[in-house]
Amino acid sequence: MDIGRVGVWTRTDGFSTGEAIEFAQRVEELGYGALWIPDAFGRDPFAHAALLFSHTSRLVIGTGVVNIHLREAQATACAQKELHDQSDGRFLLGLGVSHATAMESLFRKPYPKPLASMRAYLDAIEKAMWWGPELDGEPPIVLAALGPLMLKLAGERTLGAHPFFAPPENTQRSREIMGPGPWLCPEQKVLLETDPAKARERARTAMSGPLTMPNYRRNLMRSGFEESELDDGGNDRVVDAVVAWGDVEALVERVQDHLDAGATHVCIQPLDVANPTRPSLKTLEALAPSLLEG
Repeated sequence: MDIGRVGVWTRTDGFSTGEAIEFAQRVEELGYGALWIPDAFGRDPFAHAALLFSHTSRLVIGTGVVNIHLREAQATACAQKELHDQSDGRFLLGLGVSHATAMESLFRKPYPKPLASMRAYLDAIEKAMWWGPELDGEPPIVLAALGPLMLKLAGERTLGAHPFFAPPENTQRSREIMGPGPWLCPEQKVLLETDPAKARERARTAMSGPLTMPNYRRNLMRSGFEESELDDGGNDRVVDAVVAWGDVEALVERVQDHLDAGATHVCIQPLDVANPTRPSLKTLEALAPSLLEG
């Protein structure tokens, strides 16, 4: 599987089905190696990936990420294998343990120990029954890993890690923990806006949910932030670390910071200044020449 050095992470829930297809096709035309889609409260990522595969020819579709507490491992394994087969190996399964706040308050389920849960889930996927055709190669998996123990598990048991909501300092630390071999595919929010006030206002909208989640807060503190800096939408230092904003040169520089820190592939999330429900195609088109041909 070749996902190149830059891909796109985005929600397509604000699009109609036709618009989502056109967006994926444009991402492929621009040369981005992968399109990462989440598993939350919108489109089912497996069904949506199948749709997008039927309208693209080279683009890898990755899940960023499937919540292991909401899907039985047997069902996930079969869906993974089916998508691997129908796409000729273009499906990348990202798995995550979600957050205590989401599991307990939204889903009314206890939040089990993350590392033990993920290890057991990977065991179950490996043992899952599959009555479909023999597959060409082993379908790949990456983990939404932030802490050192989950990063080690990702490097030992899967293709690698897919950190979310983390600055380049986290990428460097993750590479040091995982070593040189495993994939490291961090998500990076980008905003093509040079006005500091407008950029930070939009950035805080995108950050409002993650900044309430303990896993992300702890990880930002590992990168040197004080907990008090994370409150009330995050101070400017936190905002500027998590969301890259400015002109094309500034956004390209942030992506390069991740690559220089050890990233295998950077998943850019193109925030739209005016519409938080849609990704900014304008940003992807502006960045593509510098990111993909430079």
